[in-house]
Amino acid sequence: MHNYPELNQRILEMAEGDEEFRIELTRAIYNGLMELQSKYCEGLEEENETIIQQIRHKLKPTLSMFEFSDLIEELQNGKDILESKGFGEEFVLHFESLNSMLEVAVERVFQLTQ
Repeated sequence: MHNYPELNQRILEMAEGDEEFRIELTRAIYNGLMELQSKYCEGLEEENETIIQQIRHKLKPTLSMFEFSDLIEELQNGKDILESKGFGEEFVLHFESLNSMLEVAVERVFQLTQ
């Protein structure tokens, strides 16, 4: 599990000393992670691949920009599982793994909003 040691630095670099923008940016990342978590859960519950695809595409640029590489890898893993095996036990295990990672990421970003 990562605790994203570079995250604060990346946010500070983008904010360029603008404290209000730093807070806004951090909140946007936090909200994006929360949306990823809820939409992914919804997609699994409804076995709706489209919901999962849409949130994955929506958040990928943010995840890349802020170097959430473990989340990107796990999302790719989920995509591969869905394409090859669909919604099943393996996807549920992937979801649990992703959810654990997201909880760590959300907690880290939340700390930075304080």
